[in-house]
Amino acid sequence: MELVILLAILSLGALVVTWSAARLDHLHTRLERMDATLDAELLRRSIATLEVATAGVVDPASSMVLADAAHVARSADPGDREEAESALTEALVVVFDDPQEVTPEAVPDWGQHLVADLATACRRVQTARRLYNGTVTATRNRRRSRFVRVFHLAGRASMPEPAEFDDRIPAAFQR
Repeated sequence: MELVILLAILSLGALVVTWSAARLDHLHTRLERMDATLDAELLRRSIATLEVATAGVVDPASSMVLADAAHVARSADPGDREEAESALTEALVVVFDDPQEVTPEAVPDWGQHLVADLATACRRVQTARRLYNGTVTATRNRRRSRFVRVFHLAGRASMPEPAEFDDRIPAAFQR
């Protein structure tokens, strides 16, 4: 009888450890997906910025600033990514600080869809960063639990870091 109770306790313990490991693995997988999504949205924003800059929708000086910031953001090394993305956001905020700059009267008909695509890309970057950082927080909280640390359920995976860059949406793109 005592052996049956001991086996039941061990089986329950193994089940809990297995479930916790699977949950942590799920969080790490979700984190990888969110990171890929954030990268894709940042790339879309850079591309949309380059399209606006090269299409002649804004003045030549603004086009140069936007094109340079977008190029730097697209080609930034992983260690410089956050700084480059913040610089791109700052360039977008400076160029599109006035909602009157993107009215149908101010933007030619052929450029309105480019500006609309850029506004959508900016909103999607902000959403993707929030989702990514939420997943980082959930993963970090789970990994900090005593249970996960005692049983080394995280293995050798590095602790995830949040994406910290400026993702403001320019005033002209506010709804």
